[in-house]
Amino acid sequence: MKLIEAKDYQGMSRKAANIISAQAILFPRSVLGLATGATPLGIYRQLVDWYKKGDVDFGEIHSVNLDEYCGLSPENPQSYRYYMNQNFFEHVNVKPENTAVPNGMAEDFEMECKKYDGHIAELGGIDLQLLGVGETGHIGFNEPDQSFDKMTHRVALREKTIQANSRFFQSREEVPRFALTMGIKAIMQAKKILLVVSGANKADILEKALFGPVTPEIPASILQLHPDVTVVADQDAMSAVHSRHR
Repeated sequence: MKLIEAKDYQGMSRKAANIISAQAILFPRSVLGLATGATPLGIYRQLVDWYKKGDVDFGEIHSVNLDEYCGLSPENPQSYRYYMNQNFFEHVNVKPENTAVPNGMAEDFEMECKKYDGHIAELGGIDLQLLGVGETGHIGFNEPDQSFDKMTHRVALREKTIQANSRFFQSREEVPRFALTMGIKAIMQAKKILLVVSGANKADILEKALFGPVTPEIPASILQLHPDVTVVADQDAMSAVHSRHR
């Protein structure tokens, strides 16, 4: 596992974007696993900027997103498909048909999950998976549990996750209670993983994920077993790591 510390959020975003752009430049037909939420926004802004300057090309890239809320259409401003379109896809030359986000409006969620795993397999797996980590230790929407869920599945969101995500909605009541998420197995099968973490509120969970026991109670701890993980975190997020591992 490689740890890269950045001074602040902007530095974290730039360092992480460098890793993703290098993947796209060196391997232009890569399959990128993408994430949503507040943490990756700066990464997408940086990648868009470099694309507009002609430094990186996404014309042959495929992407698969980690997750989507159940019950939100792609046109809903709170859906992750809408997020990806607004913050990244519509500003670069990635082909719309080469982007995939789970269908939160599917009539049969079990079938949708199997279909999504099948699509990832058809692409040959994920070359580089971008991850954030929630305050519960979740990656994607893989919440703390008694076991690691392997494949894409429907998950009931924990209260802490709902509370954390309520800042993106007009009220806490509007936050969906269920989501579709890529499973731990699909994430762990990615050839490379890039974990990005920002803010003092993530310091304790980052330290536990990187240096604590591997347990489904902290889903991100499974990353300790992956052969190629790069963690890019700002100084605030790294504070607990420094204080406990001097």
